[in-house]
Amino acid sequence: MTVFAVEYVYAANSTETRNEVRPAHREWTGGLAQDSVIVASGPYGDGAGALLIFKASDEGALNSILKQDPFAEAGVIAGTRITEWSPVTGMLAGIAA
Repeated sequence: MTVFAVEYVYAANSTETRNEVRPAHREWTGGLAQDSVIVASGPYGDGAGALLIFKASDEGALNSILKQDPFAEAGVIAGTRITEWSPVTGMLAGIAA
């Protein structure tokens, strides 16, 4: 499995919609965490976006997963940056194994 850091940038003026959709989004992330697909996730302190750490076979598989996010379906994500990541130190070291 490959580890990916996914950064969301939230759409301007999407706070109300995000608040409405957040329970479904958190249920989605919680299910993926139980399946060890999401390693960690959470919003940035400034509310402008979020960081999600995924394990997936490849970027194509990851993109298929991301399309299922209720936030994506609601159109509150203005931008996504996906970066393959290799944690070598700390609590997440070796998670790609």
